[in-house]
Amino acid sequence: MKVYKDLWWFFKKEKTGYLFGILMLVLVALMELIPPQVIGRVIDSISADTLTPRNLTVFLAVLVVAAILTYIFRYFWRVLIFGASNRLGKIMRERLFRKYAKMSPSFYQEMRTGDLMAHATNDIRAVQMTAGAGILAIADSLITGGAVLITMAVTISPKLTLIAMIPLPLMAVLTSYYGKLLNRGFKKAQAAFSALNDKTQESIAGIKVTKTFGYEKSDQDDFKTLSDDVVQKNLKVSKIDALFDPTIMLVIGASYFLSVFFGARMVYADEITIGQLVTFTTYLGMMVWPLLALGWFFNLVQRGSASYERINKIMNTKNDIKQDNYIQALPKGEIEFNIDRFNFPKDESDGIRDVNFKISEGATVGIVGRTGSGKSALIRLLLREFDTEHADDILYGGIPIRDYNIKTLRDRFGYVPQEHFLFSTTIRKNIAFSNPELDDSVIFEASTLSDIHKDILNFHDGYDTVVGERGVSLSGGQKQRISIARALIMEPEVLILDDSLSAVDAETEEKILNNMQKARKGRTNIITAHRMSAVKNADLIIVMDNGTVIERGTHDELMQVKGWYYDTYNAQALRDSLTHELDDMVEGDDRDE
Repeated sequence: MKVYKDLWWFFKKEKTGYLFGILMLVLVALMELIPPQVIGRVIDSISADTLTPRNLTVFLAVLVVAAILTYIFRYFWRVLIFGASNRLGKIMRERLFRKYAKMSPSFYQEMRTGDLMAHATNDIRAVQMTAGAGILAIADSLITGGAVLITMAVTISPKLTLIAMIPLPLMAVLTSYYGKLLNRGFKKAQAAFSALNDKTQESIAGIKVTKTFGYEKSDQDDFKTLSDDVVQKNLKVSKIDALFDPTIMLVIGASYFLSVFFGARMVYADEITIGQLVTFTTYLGMMVWPLLALGWFFNLVQRGSASYERINKIMNTKNDIKQDNYIQALPKGEIEFNIDRFNFPKDESDGIRDVNFKISEGATVGIVGRTGSGKSALIRLLLREFDTEHADDILYGGIPIRDYNIKTLRDRFGYVPQEHFLFSTTIRKNIAFSNPELDDSVIFEASTLSDIHKDILNFHDGYDTVVGERGVSLSGGQKQRISIARALIMEPEVLILDDSLSAVDAETEEKILNNMQKARKGRTNIITAHRMSAVKNADLIIVMDNGTVIERGTHDELMQVKGWYYDTYNAQALRDSLTHELDDMVEGDDRDE
């Protein structure tokens, strides 16, 4: 019952709907008491030979009126109670989605996508059922069951009613025990479903890789194992669930036996009439639903309770990025890094150490280094995907970035990540993601700057081409350039390209960088790269290794130092030269043929 206490905030909000819905259930219960009384009186009238056509017509009219009113009342309780539970589902989905949107990357590193999806679907549906069908079950069980028992005792025989109720305590004990088993089993079943959901999402997203490595059979076997686990755990839940109805029917059967046995003796003793006994057994038949509803209620409550606990665990998870920042003004000025030490959550090794440099407003800064040197870590810290230990580790305009409102801060950045993400919609909508109302001329200009405009025009549907999930129909270079266009269209104060030119050739890279240099004059650009050619024209180049800065300066200055940058630049230049010569040789052979 704890789940109803937890949902009390919603019941208070929807109290009018629930109260009127329960009132409709009371009226339905009262209407359902009428037919057995009519049947008993008709039987007694037949036994006494006093039934007339007029009396029969009155009885039939009463039954018709009761049926019509029952129909009307049932319609309204469904609208009121189930309507309220649907609104609960809507509220919880919106709250959960807002929670997802606010959480930091560390949250998504720990949580599986399939699990989060299961919370937003199956778990919310179970809670919604508890607030809808659960309320119906307990209210209808108590109202109808109570009304029937009172009517049996008052209008027929309190003694026979007590006799019929003897088996009921056994049912209460058993259904309570089943409920506890059901709660534990349902938690395990939901966890198994989450794992299957996560596997399905992962397999579909990585289908190209799976096919490339010929891993389909193993992937299918893994899926089958998880699917079998879901089936087994749900079968255990179903077996427990299946105990409710037989137990209740056994109790009802025992009540029937006691009622008929002792009721017949009371008829012989002239304590009740035969018509009253028929009415009593009819009422006893009406007790089947309230008792089944009681079992159903325990079932729903245990499922809803398990699901609400899972949802609450997510809702109570604290965001490790503080968002109650007080500075609403737009950041402006130079960006300064003064990081002594930073390591990612649950990672004991230093991710960043002794990083100190400034990015002047309007400057272009390149950050280079081998894989894992800390380039992207700096970008993620600047975007406040993670926070450093000290507030003044990163300053923007002389103010710690964590003092700015986080939305205001991020609005200053146009970010193109390493793992470019495109939505399952048209190219036009992907580029204009930040402002869908933009004119085509603005979209075309951004596409031209990122050197993707001509490619798009060659597609069958041009800018209306649907790219598929995550841009599955495009090449890596095309996805990168569309992502760059999406960032450029925002005209951000600071543009960040986090190794975002890795999938394009050197010629295209140079063209994009030249376009950006002209279009973004006076604005800040940060480029992380593995290819030195991407940053050679930068105002400042930062060379990182093992999470720290090992070299800094302009291209010419670093070439004079003859350190890591010098060696890497020359090695890449030699490789590019050999590649060009090889391409020229191949083209020459093709012409000779």
